[in-house]
Amino acid sequence: MSIYAFAEKSNGKVKRIYANTKYPSQQDGNILFDSDDKIDLKYADELPLRVKGCYSAVAFRSKYILLSRDVIGGRPLYYHPSSLTVSSFKNYFEEEPVEVMPGEVLKLDYDGSLISRKTYSFEEVFPKEEADVEELVERIEKALTSFNPGTACLAFSGGVDSSLLASLYDVQLISVTASEKEKEWVKNAAKQIGKDLEIFTFGEEDVRNALPEVIAAIETCDPLQVSIAIPIYMALKFAKELGYSRIVFGQGADELFGGYKKYEALEGKELEEQLRSDVKNLGKDNLVRDVKLGYSFEMKLITPYLQWDVIKAGLNIPIEYKVRKVDGNIIRKYILRELALKYIPKEIAYRDKKAVQYSTKTSNILMKIARREGMKIREYLQKYSKKYVRKTEDGKEFWGI
Repeated sequence: MSIYAFAEKSNGKVKRIYANTKYPSQQDGNILFDSDDKIDLKYADELPLRVKGCYSAVAFRSKYILLSRDVIGGRPLYYHPSSLTVSSFKNYFEEEPVEVMPGEVLKLDYDGSLISRKTYSFEEVFPKEEADVEELVERIEKALTSFNPGTACLAFSGGVDSSLLASLYDVQLISVTASEKEKEWVKNAAKQIGKDLEIFTFGEEDVRNALPEVIAAIETCDPLQVSIAIPIYMALKFAKELGYSRIVFGQGADELFGGYKKYEALEGKELEEQLRSDVKNLGKDNLVRDVKLGYSFEMKLITPYLQWDVIKAGLNIPIEYKVRKVDGNIIRKYILRELALKYIPKEIAYRDKKAVQYSTKTSNILMKIARREGMKIREYLQKYSKKYVRKTEDGKEFWGI
């Protein structure tokens, strides 16, 4: 739980509202929210335009309940109109919940009926603009260098995303992996940038033990999502054991600057549209999973690349500065690597890194475990999800306890 509220009713009328939050969400009077920016109800009808960052918010007003999320959908939020239950997780509901969609501002009557719904588009918050590449990069650099992560550790992979952040902030570096090769690389990379590093090496038994908690937290047994979630879970658990409640991640850099392998097969307008779409869907595809894992540990995820100023500038950098052919080789995240050269060695800035589920050998471990059970990965993971999936009266499945 991070945000949770429900109504006590008598004869169909609301007698009182019970509400609670757990860190990193917080409560300010009648407002429950997860946001780094202020939730000012003076601008309640246009929160997605006013709040400069990912957020979810619930406010209990005298005549209605307000629910809202940012246009990326970076923080999860669900509700059920008849029970007037609101939560960051689907498994807190007795019936199938309704998801507050990215960019929405909803007003519900206390009888559960919808008073109004307004949806702000991604384009309204992040419009296209004309600017010199040098100016855009300068804005990104300024936002990253002036960012203050507070007392936090940083999830370090030795790639350009995390290494650039590690060089900019005075934070403890941590790494988790099941790969000896990656372990040696992150040690080397941390040494090159002059930072201390704590490493947790996990194995098959750690993955087995983590699976039920991971699947319960991310509320899906999709093999790709689970394989990505496991090393994130390990990093959060390790950070918590080291005494941290805040952890810096490099989320958003791949989508903003063209880091995924799939981008190499695209070009022109198709590549531009794919990059913009991937940023727009960051919540659905990645952030909600990661934030839910953070909620399960009461850990705050710090994401410098997802500052609104970085997103606004990053979206407007031409695609030829993101995916670029140099000496016959395709360089992904070209502009970010060039910026990083001011702060980290070229060997690190230009290192081509595998996706986390492969570099940490998490996918290999999952396949081995499933094979020993005589199952495919999806089938193996589904056995863990059965206790969380329920059916409504019409037979439709939803995620719940």
